[in-house]
Amino acid sequence: MSNLAEQVAKLHQPMDKTLLRALSLILGFMHVGLVMWDPEAYATSIGGFNAIIGPMFIWAVCSSMVYGIGFKPRAWMWQLLFSPYVSLTILLYLTALRLI
Repeated sequence: MSNLAEQVAKLHQPMDKTLLRALSLILGFMHVGLVMWDPEAYATSIGGFNAIIGPMFIWAVCSSMVYGIGFKPRAWMWQLLFSPYVSLTILLYLTALRLI
């Protein structure tokens, strides 16, 4: 493992908690379920999908699943791509939009 990969792994170490992983899985499945159930109602509740929100939603859900099941990528670029910090922030933001 390279030095950069070790530094990124150390950065993600505080997020290595079971409850955060469970929260990530629950949020990911909840948003996917809401989109699958009624995509138009979900899009309306978050203000609509656009060229930014759509890809960020897909990336955040995929990243939350990778993090939630406990998979830890070896390479630093994959660790950054599937970072739980960003994916949980996006999913919590979408949850807040959905509830307001």
